[in-house]
Amino acid sequence: MRRPVGGDERGQSVSVFVLLLMAALILVAGLVVDGGQKVSAAGLAESAAAGAARAAGNAAATQQLGDADPTGAAVLAAKAYLAGQPSVQGTVTVQRGVVAVRTSATAPTIFLAVIGLHTVSGSGSAEADIVPTGRTR
Repeated sequence: MRRPVGGDERGQSVSVFVLLLMAALILVAGLVVDGGQKVSAAGLAESAAAGAARAAGNAAATQQLGDADPTGAAVLAAKAYLAGQPSVQGTVTVQRGVVAVRTSATAPTIFLAVIGLHTVSGSGSAEADIVPTGRTR
């Protein structure tokens, strides 16, 4: 038996197909795993914002019971809470009796670092009303 002059190229085309398929599977796995990292960062940021807003509300209520201005205590409590969250950055603002907390967090990527995406980020926000004790808003 003689082989054709051009040779058998079927094995080469299958190898290229398998190589492309494996690259696509690794990219999809990277999106799934690193997408989970992004969801985790967003959850961390949202949890920190809620905790800081809760701390602000508690501090404001305590100050009001002592007939003091609750706004400063609320801001300090929220900032102190955020300071205890080392992987979260945030801001605290007060407008018209509402303490607003905005946060962001980052998480490292695992697979997507190969294509230059080294971190993913998530953000969160929460608000707490400074309601004078004995009254409703």
